[in-house]
Amino acid sequence: MEITAIYYLIPALVMFCCGLYGFVTRRNMIAMLISLELMLNAVDMNFVIFNRFLFPEQMEGMMFTLFAIAIAAAETAVAIAIIINIYRSTHSVDVRELNKMKF
Repeated sequence: MEITAIYYLIPALVMFCCGLYGFVTRRNMIAMLISLELMLNAVDMNFVIFNRFLFPEQMEGMMFTLFAIAIAAAETAVAIAIIINIYRSTHSVDVRELNKMKF
């Protein structure tokens, strides 16, 4: 029995759908950030899967994944800094509290 790409794509799809569901349903900014990271990891998995099955002798998918991980790390650092500043001003990380901020 040969392992095809579908055995790898189904878990990536499940990860992406779980992340999307978490992002849409949560109101806590930390939980939304974790859901966003889950979706980005599913996309990274797809980069590697398609590279492995379409172009096995090349490394473009791996390089795209490394760049995506680096960008996700920078995005997470900036998002955490923004969440900390919001928490300092509103004493809450609830998204519904953002309309109560004073500029």
